[in-house]
Amino acid sequence: MADAPAGDLLAAALLATGPGDEYAAESDLFGRFDGDWDIAWDGVDGDGRHATGRGRLTFGWILGGRAVQDVWHVELDADADGRQPPGGFHGTTVRFYDPALGAWRSTWIEPFHGRVRRFIGRVDGDDIVLRSDEDEPQLRWRFTDIGPGSITWIGELSRDGGATWQHDETMRLTRRPGR
Repeated sequence: MADAPAGDLLAAALLATGPGDEYAAESDLFGRFDGDWDIAWDGVDGDGRHATGRGRLTFGWILGGRAVQDVWHVELDADADGRQPPGGFHGTTVRFYDPALGAWRSTWIEPFHGRVRRFIGRVDGDDIVLRSDEDEPQLRWRFTDIGPGSITWIGELSRDGGATWQHDETMRLTRRPGR
């Protein structure tokens, strides 16, 4: 491996084939999403107008199977005039189960827009809810309608300490064949 390209060495050090033994049951909360997904995005563009977009999401095990990482890439669709609206994103989330919290720690990193947000994720009925309260506005991200081949992801924000939530964006995820 000494002569392998740096990217190959990084991938070998980072990627795992499945969950680690210690918290395997808890890790399946996000680990079950392992694989590639198509994204149909609906929200607001950088100018505050309604927009749609398409993209790809890849989930996988990392760090000896102790964490799950995903990579999101969404490009906005051109508007009716053929104008490419501002917005879209390309970022990653690293998640791991924290037994002291009995919940998931999750950090979103999106370099293009200079965003880093931390979340705590928990099961809520059949959904997974991640909530960040470190910055304004507060964010709530929900994985809902979870099935083997599809998921709905809903992003909401609050400017009043979580008393009320405003819809921000929705992503409909469809699993790609393969993994």
